[in-house]
Amino acid sequence: MAQPRPRAAVRVGVTINGRLNYDIRLSRLRARLAAIGQNGLDALVVTNLNNIRYLTGFAGSAGALAVSALDCTLLIDGRYEEVVRAGQVAGAIAPVDMVRVKKYDTAIIEHINARQWKTVGFEADHTPVSQHRRWCDGVAGVDLTPTADLVESARLVKDAQEIEILKDAGRRLSDVARRIGEWVAVGRSELEIAGEVDRAIRQAGFEKTAFDTIVAAGPNTAYPHARPTDRRVAKGDLVLLDFGGVLEGYCVDLTRMAGAGRVSAEAHSLYRAVRDAQDAAIAAVTPGALTTAVDESARQVLVQQQLGSAFVHGTGHGLGLDVHEAPRVGPGDPSEATRLVSGMVVTIEPGAYVVGLGGVRLEDDVLVTDQGREVLTNAPRDLVTV
Repeated sequence: MAQPRPRAAVRVGVTINGRLNYDIRLSRLRARLAAIGQNGLDALVVTNLNNIRYLTGFAGSAGALAVSALDCTLLIDGRYEEVVRAGQVAGAIAPVDMVRVKKYDTAIIEHINARQWKTVGFEADHTPVSQHRRWCDGVAGVDLTPTADLVESARLVKDAQEIEILKDAGRRLSDVARRIGEWVAVGRSELEIAGEVDRAIRQAGFEKTAFDTIVAAGPNTAYPHARPTDRRVAKGDLVLLDFGGVLEGYCVDLTRMAGAGRVSAEAHSLYRAVRDAQDAAIAAVTPGALTTAVDESARQVLVQQQLGSAFVHGTGHGLGLDVHEAPRVGPGDPSEATRLVSGMVVTIEPGAYVVGLGGVRLEDDVLVTDQGREVLTNAPRDLVTV
């Protein structure tokens, strides 16, 4: 049995060109605020927790961040006061101002009013209508301006620290995938196998799974996001395992296939077609490539195998603090696609699903580099026979 990797120590105080990366991230955000509209925004209220983590290193279950040209204030409740202080001393949390609050909406309103800001942005995709109404009722003479992707657009390209974590996470998840043959067996239920995968993810040093592990056997593989059931693996079944882990906040994601004994020739043909499609898409990942072109590389292979209609989702998605984040690697208008640049990390996961036969998906995590690409998940992609 593979030995679990030790849990990584939290990386603190990482610098880029001699400056803390949090300083760089906040400076870039301030430049974006200044460029909005005719006169820019005075401040931005950040409520997306992963955006707060990206900007400051704070990783709580609640909080808000107010960023202006002159200051940056982290609003947290009493559960996190000492955590933030200790993190700032250790260099794991940015040296921003901290305010302890009782009610977040009240504190945000009071903070805006005290600063006498006139134009304040908020994250429209992460602010419920009811919360926005409370803010509007509480501030006077302030233009609350909806914004989108001000932080997420910066998160598209990973810095050296993020890439180091994602590489480590990819290696760990690949070690988990190498153990699939230990868990998949005739007579075992999908739920039992999923439990083994989840335990191995923890043993590998991940803080948690990145999403609910998918294990699907036999006819259930024809459903792309099947949930594990008490169905037991039977001879001749295809078995699909899709799982991921979170390491230091960053998500990785991988899918592999197994076969219980001898699977049918049709199932083998389906597997080979999806593997060829994944090979083509991975080869298309290069700096300057459009995400739609990467998707098309996989899709054309499956179309040529008369499986175009069996590919019912996009080829991949970005990875980072969220398991599904930009860029989307899928079909669409090339004029609206993302152009890949060095430092982006995406999944490549084509699939084909045929009711009555089953489904196949293969997934790996790929870093865009100056020279082309680096596959971060290196577990064998062969059909695991058990």
